[in-house]
Amino acid sequence: MLKRAHYWALGIVTVLTLLLLNLPPAAAGRLKLAVSGVFLPLFGLAGSSQSFVDRASYSLLTRRTLISEMERLQQENAQLRLAATQAQDAMNENARLRAMLGWQPKVAWKRRPVHVVGRDPTTWWRSVTIDFGARDGAAVNQPVITNDGLVGRIRTVGPTHSEVALIGDPECGVSAIVAETRDNGVIQEARSSAVGDGYVTFRTLQNSPTMMAGHHVLSSGLGGIFPKGIPVGQIADARTVEGGLYTEARLRLSANLNRLEEVWVLVP
Repeated sequence: MLKRAHYWALGIVTVLTLLLLNLPPAAAGRLKLAVSGVFLPLFGLAGSSQSFVDRASYSLLTRRTLISEMERLQQENAQLRLAATQAQDAMNENARLRAMLGWQPKVAWKRRPVHVVGRDPTTWWRSVTIDFGARDGAAVNQPVITNDGLVGRIRTVGPTHSEVALIGDPECGVSAIVAETRDNGVIQEARSSAVGDGYVTFRTLQNSPTMMAGHHVLSSGLGGIFPKGIPVGQIADARTVEGGLYTEARLRLSANLNRLEEVWVLVP
């Protein structure tokens, strides 16, 4: 009896399958819509069940876990606020520095070419005379340079000529800085003979053990006479003096003061 029922069921399924396969397209479409309408509520029930399970899983989190997560988020928020505050401080500092740099007066120096027309007959290498006087715009303390480096400054001015105190002259003090170590110092009076050997003495304002032969010395811009960054010379050798308080070096000048023929005068 049980086998006969199975046969009947199999026969009915086979007949229905054949009918569905031979239905016209319009009738088949209507049948699909009817079947989907029957099973759609079941699909919706399954989605609702999954959403309910998800919400239930969240509700099963322990109080300690929720508190720990909240504390983590609070710490992260605090770190972000601190980073934002630091960034704002950096921006404010940058703005202040830009304002300070913008406030500093900028002097645009112009170079006037002049000729060396005379030298001091006694200490000829420490001062020279140039054909540039008051009527040409000469003024005391105007810097004098060559393409190689610093020469000196105008010491006295006449109507048509001026006298230049060269580096190494007692009246031509130069504040300088070592490019490699940033040590500040001054150019002192030359200790060589009247003929001169191209060297002057450079003394730092403190003991500078890192300063060595080969380092380059530039004008520092301090003192208000010489612009910053003009080549002065190169260190030949260095030693400590006065019990190690200072460092003193022999400095070979960049400009050859013994062979000056044309020079530049820096005018504002």
